[in-house]
Amino acid sequence: MGKWLRKDAPAAILFLIPSGVGFAMFYLIPFVLGIFYSFMDSTLDGQFVGLDNYKELMASSSFRKAASNTFYFSLISVPLLIVVSLALAFLLNKSVYLRKWLRTAYVMPLVVPVASIILIWQMLFDWNGSLNAWLSQFGIARVDWMKTDSARIVIIIVYLWKNIGYNVILFLAGLQQIPTDYYETAQIEGAGRIRQFRSITLVYLTSTMFFVVMMSIINSFKVFRETYLIAGDYPHDSIYMLQHYMNNMFMSLDIQKLTAAAALMFCCILLIVMGMFALERRHRQFME
Repeated sequence: MGKWLRKDAPAAILFLIPSGVGFAMFYLIPFVLGIFYSFMDSTLDGQFVGLDNYKELMASSSFRKAASNTFYFSLISVPLLIVVSLALAFLLNKSVYLRKWLRTAYVMPLVVPVASIILIWQMLFDWNGSLNAWLSQFGIARVDWMKTDSARIVIIIVYLWKNIGYNVILFLAGLQQIPTDYYETAQIEGAGRIRQFRSITLVYLTSTMFFVVMMSIINSFKVFRETYLIAGDYPHDSIYMLQHYMNNMFMSLDIQKLTAAAALMFCCILLIVMGMFALERRHRQFME
């Protein structure tokens, strides 16, 4: 086996070189340069200023607002997404009417271009849109969804719509790996549904749950595209996210603040991911 690996190693390296070069050119090198520029006062012949850019960033009210909105959005939307997608996975794991069609319907948001669907969301939540027309029929006052605090509700709905199918697929795969004999044995021993869910389902869904939570948190930081297409460059204060701030810094060519904000956002996501892996490792050790 060792001789075979050594023999095929040059061929494997040759196949990996194009991907490695592309990854380095478009991801790794720009990321390293961004970290470097975040400690400089200019991108051309700049001087090293240490943490001055980060201090200025933390003193910015716009950045603090964007950061607080982003974390608040993740705090609300991620648990809601996990609960709803797990409930739907339970439903689709049973013999329900039109189960195959429902599975396909939940996967559709993953393949439909977001830019084309945004037009429907705009028509739905506009001041003269369909939702306000339905509300007026019941005597409910119209709501300016995208120019009030209700904009956060709209973005949460769009986030759920976009990501729920992916989570449902993962939860379904995890549920189908649990032997049905465990549930039958638990029923014979008198365990109720809540006890079965806590002692069987959650235990065997732990690895899937950690991965789904991690991906949901990462995707919550990437909600900028939908928000930007619906509300534009400067949305309502309640949905002004970190990526809005970075996009505005890019438009004004304030590269130092842009790279510093991107570095802080990367550090936050990295800490969250490392924390999730640490929790999963401790849970695995506890179960063993």
